[in-house]
Amino acid sequence: MDIIKKAQAQGRKTLTEAEAKEVLKKYGVPVVEEKIAATIEAAQIAAERFGYPIALKGLGAKLTHKTERGLVKLNLSNKEDVKKAALFIQEEAGTDLEGFLVQPMLYGKREFVAGLFHDAQFGPTVMFGVGGIFTEAIEDIVFALAPLNEAEAQSMLNQVNAQKLLNAFRGEKKPDKNALIKTLLALSKIGIEIPQIREIDINPLLVTPEGNVNAVDALIVLGDPPEKKITHIPVSPKDMGRLFYPKSIAFVGASAGISKWGQLMYSNVLVGNYQGEIYLVNSKGGEIIGRHVYKSVTEITEPVDLAVVTIPANYVLALIPELKKKKIKNVLLISSGFGETGPEGKKLEEELIRQAREAGILILGPNTMGICNPYISLYCTGTHVRPKPGGTMLVTQSGNLGTQLLAFAEKEGVGIRAFAGSGNEAMITIEDAMEGFEVDELTQTVVLYIESIKNGRRFYEAAKRVGKKKPVIALKGGRTEAGAHAAASHTGAMASNVKVFNAACRQSGIILVENPMDLLDLSASFSSLPLPKGKKVGIVTLGGGWGVVASDLCMEHGLEVPLLSEHVIGNINKLLPPFWSHANPIDIVGEMNPEIYMTVLEELLLWPECDAVIHMGIIGRRIMIQAVMESTIVLDKNYDQKFMDDSLTYLDAYETQFIEKTAGLMEKYNKPIIGVYLLNDNKTRTITEAEGCKYKGVNFITPERAVKALAKMYQYTQWLKEQKL
Repeated sequence: MDIIKKAQAQGRKTLTEAEAKEVLKKYGVPVVEEKIAATIEAAQIAAERFGYPIALKGLGAKLTHKTERGLVKLNLSNKEDVKKAALFIQEEAGTDLEGFLVQPMLYGKREFVAGLFHDAQFGPTVMFGVGGIFTEAIEDIVFALAPLNEAEAQSMLNQVNAQKLLNAFRGEKKPDKNALIKTLLALSKIGIEIPQIREIDINPLLVTPEGNVNAVDALIVLGDPPEKKITHIPVSPKDMGRLFYPKSIAFVGASAGISKWGQLMYSNVLVGNYQGEIYLVNSKGGEIIGRHVYKSVTEITEPVDLAVVTIPANYVLALIPELKKKKIKNVLLISSGFGETGPEGKKLEEELIRQAREAGILILGPNTMGICNPYISLYCTGTHVRPKPGGTMLVTQSGNLGTQLLAFAEKEGVGIRAFAGSGNEAMITIEDAMEGFEVDELTQTVVLYIESIKNGRRFYEAAKRVGKKKPVIALKGGRTEAGAHAAASHTGAMASNVKVFNAACRQSGIILVENPMDLLDLSASFSSLPLPKGKKVGIVTLGGGWGVVASDLCMEHGLEVPLLSEHVIGNINKLLPPFWSHANPIDIVGEMNPEIYMTVLEELLLWPECDAVIHMGIIGRRIMIQAVMESTIVLDKNYDQKFMDDSLTYLDAYETQFIEKTAGLMEKYNKPIIGVYLLNDNKTRTITEAEGCKYKGVNFITPERAVKALAKMYQYTQWLKEQKL
């Protein structure tokens, strides 16, 4: 564009306000009508033509903060006012003044801000929010990555907290939303087409009483696009897959010392019933646990698919030639002492990766907790937990958090597709993992703990593709200043504003959570339940107070608890005593007949105004009754242990049957049913299999967890709908 070429030829880093608006106007942004005046007299003539009142501004490439310098004069009502204002501007601006900008005076109670900048990780990013002089104080702004489509631009408007300003307000008509959307799409297009424009600030984007939208002020900052430094070469999904399916493993640094890394890794693999060949390697040789210990990997005569390395960091470089000679292509580098320790460690890590690439070796780590693939009984982690096979792929940039989640998955019955603690990500990154999930048919749900990303745009684009096929759930570490500092000491904090990261996740369909346990709660729900088609929830409870709590939680998380129809009330009247709640939530007033529960649930599922059901207190009664029975047999000799055992067996069978029936109802009506335990004990699990059904029983120990899971599932449903627009 000629305006930009001219400015850059003059060595300028900014366009004048008039030039900026000319660029914006060419891309379809509605800008205020204005006239450039070279002299005070010309400004007076322009003012007369517009008609009073007018606004007068100083014009110049160096005048980027005009309001703060008093170079904007408003409500000028006659020729003399214009002259006085122009003289003041001339005096204040000095040699920076290149002329005057004359505009008709526009009025409106609502001001928005829109802009564009180039994020270091994610590239061109569009911004929208509440504008005016309080923009920074209020911080009601949202972001989205370019390129935007119309649905994404509309979504930006919907995300602003001050929604009242986007509707009729204090006697003024609602803003022209098409003009706002057009502005956001224009900024997006500029960001893609003109990389020399590094920043745009439109503030205010004024809304008149008639609802018209006008860019009243604008700033464009120029610059050369930074050179892209390639730090990580993408790893193909095929190569990623080989890492998780080794037919033989060599443990380099094997030790007999209990709880040493050299002992933790192979002992977990052996006890986990891995069926491939296992070789122990230690420079001292000898025997460990009755097995021969090789002094070097080159002594092993059979092929080796994976080397698990636990030797100290300063010995790892010397290992590369041996691995190359043995033709070992994959390395799980457990050892720490690399980039996470500081500059010297970073240099060592970079040299290691350089030599590994030259040798054709793929490294996961360093500083990783390990991997697991339950489908081949491979549990190669420092923590000895062994979850069952399933559809959840788990990748974490914190080994400890990852193995805690694996332990939770094992206890709660959440099936794991595979796990990787990505460590320092010196070679294999979370972006590589994302692209692997896209083609892996066994992966149903992707769960991530993220502290940093290496290539934001690649991460975003991969997540968006994956999200259309399977849900991606993520927890971001380093959201606060303290958290970011801690993350930097581990894997390197993401340089981008966390709000931009959140925007990238929202736009790509990633479901962000706030707590580690939310990751597997959502994994359990997504892998076991049908998606809700809407946000209307039917609630069934054994007690009124619990129903009130659940209703409040639903409303707070963006769900609705609709009023029961007369038809539904009439049908339930046939089942419950007259004093039942006659409302949603349905309080079944302590009714103990199990058939009534099922009938009420099905009534809700049949109801078109119900998209999902939460039942509370139906599962977990066994625990309460067991306590009653234990007290009873102490006091009443007519009852014995056999009576209690038989009764509990019956209750266990009933709860299992109830879960199987709810799974059948979900299959029949394609609506999710989530339960909340009355009480819980060490046998309580989140997921219960239902034989012969594609869905499973999901029961949480608190209403909060049930509602949060359902709300996130609805959020994902909405995102999928947006992708089809």
